[in-house]
Amino acid sequence: MGVPGAVSSAGVSSSIQSLLAERDTRWYRGHIGKLNGIIFFVLIMSMTNGYDGSMMNGLTALDNWRTFFKNPQNKPTLFGVYNAIQSIGTICGLPFAPYASDYLGRRGAIFLACTIMIIASGLQAGAQNVAMFIASRFLIGFGVSFGNISAPVLVSELAYPTHRGPLTSLYNSMWFLGSIVAAWTTFGTFRIQSTWSWRIPSAIQGLPSVIQFGMIYFIPESPRWLIAHGKDEAAIAFLRKYHCGGDENDPLALFEYEEIKRNIEHEKEASAQSSWKALFTEKANLRRIRIIIAISFFSQWSGNGLVSYYLAVVLEGIGITSQNHKTLINGVLQIWNWFWAILGALNVERVGRRFLFLASTGGMCICFCLWTACSAVYAKSSHDFDPACVAKNKGDTSKCVAKDANRQAGHAVVAFIFLFNAFYAVAMSPLVVSYCVEILPFRVRSKGVMVKSMTISAALVFNQYVNPIALAKIHWKYYIVFCAFLAFEFVYCFFFVMETRGPNGPLPLEEIAAIFEGPAHFGFQKRPEMPGARADDEAVDADADSIRKEKENTDAEFIERK
Repeated sequence: MGVPGAVSSAGVSSSIQSLLAERDTRWYRGHIGKLNGIIFFVLIMSMTNGYDGSMMNGLTALDNWRTFFKNPQNKPTLFGVYNAIQSIGTICGLPFAPYASDYLGRRGAIFLACTIMIIASGLQAGAQNVAMFIASRFLIGFGVSFGNISAPVLVSELAYPTHRGPLTSLYNSMWFLGSIVAAWTTFGTFRIQSTWSWRIPSAIQGLPSVIQFGMIYFIPESPRWLIAHGKDEAAIAFLRKYHCGGDENDPLALFEYEEIKRNIEHEKEASAQSSWKALFTEKANLRRIRIIIAISFFSQWSGNGLVSYYLAVVLEGIGITSQNHKTLINGVLQIWNWFWAILGALNVERVGRRFLFLASTGGMCICFCLWTACSAVYAKSSHDFDPACVAKNKGDTSKCVAKDANRQAGHAVVAFIFLFNAFYAVAMSPLVVSYCVEILPFRVRSKGVMVKSMTISAALVFNQYVNPIALAKIHWKYYIVFCAFLAFEFVYCFFFVMETRGPNGPLPLEEIAAIFEGPAHFGFQKRPEMPGARADDEAVDADADSIRKEKENTDAEFIERK
């Protein structure tokens, strides 16, 4: 296999650029601004996941939560279950999620997800014992599975052509908005001397779902889903209203409709027997699924799980034991992460996906190695604990600072945690969802996203269950595992991750398939009749003919280069 970058540099058909030339495509103007405002309410689905990790970081630092649930942090196996149970719930829901997305529609699946998560958040806030708390978190994960399949797909299928990459990348970046709300909520409530110190954050986890539940009526259905289900008129109405400002004669609506219609028909013919079979047997899909599974594991096994769910334990390992300091660091870290995630999302079309993946994995590897080295220095200098502190905490030295501890090494660990998270957030947060969505063809898009979510959830369960046990047994030495795995990630991304940015700008979802399947995927057939089109609109037909000719010329160049 050649260098992946060489594949993308050849380019694919980019005729849409001629239709977008000289248009005002600023994200906040007119019909485009209205569409992006609507898409924002789809993006916040990701907040629930981000809220959970940060909330659990905050709760495990709260004495009231620890006392109510009988100090689960001292029982590594049970402690892992508290965090892993949501991912287990997600795994249980994922087999049903693609069917909900494909048959109920993207909106219908989101509505179902919100309903489940609102009920589950209420049960979590009212938990009276360990079993009720764990069960409610399982139910939250079950609901999340439906939202995580449908929401990013809906964003990618609604977005204006030039905004699809950044908006889909922003989906997973909203994870950090949820984590910010959770971190600062627990920072504020830890002072409450009752169970409300953890019940309030638990209840607020349902807030994004409440907002989406109320706004679902105003969110349009995917035009691709509508066309696939024979509702062409509704799809055309959406394209004209939100992509063309209501202009019925705008050739952009014709171009998008024709390309979506043709691509869906092509995929129906190619995968008439079984789309699940096509996902794992067709050569192009196997290349897609190999990359999707790899980056899904990378997004969870890069060492970020230590910070996402066990930051309190990591900080205690370098002598930071104060509730105030732990919750404050958690809050500041989430704002820092969100900044870098947004920066990465907004620059996917400028610098490309491949560059971001390589910069992210390389930077994380360097930072984690330095983080590990500083942790080792701190650990080797920390031996003599204050007997009074040890006695007060019944032998638990995690709340005591050694007299001879190398505080500079401990502070350096905090610095490298921030730098590591910056490199992680700039690519892994925005691209783990958007890249997977855009490389999948329509017929297997929901199912491919389900494989991504299943892989992430499986990796999370392993991380959330194993991390506390490994940290308790071998402490900082556990970090060495992540140093080695991060080096592997960089090598894998260098050889296998392909660029999906076009040579002249963003590509439609239908055209990205050429990177994996070749330009034959776009052999133009007779243009489908456009519902509601004026029969005598010669100008539109002329524009379409011009576009087809330009496509044929560009495809010929593509074959020649290959």
